Amino acid sequence: MAESITVDARGLSCPQPVVETKKAIERSACSEIYVLVDTMTSVMNVTRYAKSQGWTAQYDEMPEGGFKITLRK
Repeated sequence: MAESITVDARGLSCPQPVVETKKAIERSACSEIYVLVDTMTSVMNVTRYAKSQGWTAQYDEMPEGGFKITLRK
C-alpha cells in the first residue's frame, strides 16, 4: 500500500479540485494526500473540505507557481 498519493488538480476550475480531492479521500487508505492547485481559492476550498472530513491541511507555495496542499489523517 502506498504511504501517500498526489492529486494534480492544476488547471482545473472550481469545484473540480474539491471533487478530485473527495475521490482521493474516498478511494485511498493512505494517511497522506498531496493536492496540487493553481489558485488560493482552490487552496481554501480543498482545505475546508478536507478539514470537514477529519483531515488536517497545510499548504505551501511552490517555486514554479501554484500551491501544494498536504492533507494528513
